[in-house]
Amino acid sequence: MTREMIIAPSILAADFARLGEEIAAIDTAGADWIHCDVMDGHFVPNISFGADVIKAIRPLTKKVFDVHLMIAPADPYLEAFAKAGADVITVHAEAGPHLDRSLQAIRALGRKAGVSLCPATPEGAIEYVLDRLDLVLVMTVNPGFGGQSFLDSQLAKIARIKAMIGDRPIRLEVDGGITRDNAAAVAAAGADTLVAGSAVFRGKSAAEYASNIAAIRTAAEAGRVPKTKDNAARPLRVGESARIR
Repeated sequence: MTREMIIAPSILAADFARLGEEIAAIDTAGADWIHCDVMDGHFVPNISFGADVIKAIRPLTKKVFDVHLMIAPADPYLEAFAKAGADVITVHAEAGPHLDRSLQAIRALGRKAGVSLCPATPEGAIEYVLDRLDLVLVMTVNPGFGGQSFLDSQLAKIARIKAMIGDRPIRLEVDGGITRDNAAAVAAAGADTLVAGSAVFRGKSAAEYASNIAAIRTAAEAGRVPKTKDNAARPLRVGESARIR
């Protein structure tokens, strides 16, 4: 099943001194979702923001708030993020001992449940929770900082997770170093939801953000060519044209 391509700008790359204006700008620029990276300085080596910031910006847009919790433990804070306005809450498979319980708790709060995998974590970590999931987030950088370079090694993992998902109604999201140059390869591997920070917030106006979002979307859509006997053997490499495989 081909799902609508979602572009979710990460506000981690926004100008925090003008965060409200930045939210409004990406809203009008064509963002489908708003991606919120929550970091605790413990699970990842950085601190970003918490539920209070999400609550403060929630009235500024009706777009889906895609909240990625890079925190450990996550369970004690799930209710706070749900009440703050998160629509999707994603926890890391590596962040706690009882992933199934965490996912059940998110759904019990009336939110969509996601799980994220760091680059070194194999896809088998989510095999037995697939039916609890609304979203799988594959990290294509090591989490903790924006502006990192995309790890090509994750393309094959994206493709394997896409096969695991099969016809389940689960979104396959990719976060880390996404640009117009690698969006085609990521989409060709099976992703239908792309998180981009620096590549979207490059520039200073909604018009520039709109151009950046459109470029990523166009590249991703170009990568979503139907698989044939000739092109199904391997994922598209970064920088390779989907049209000449």
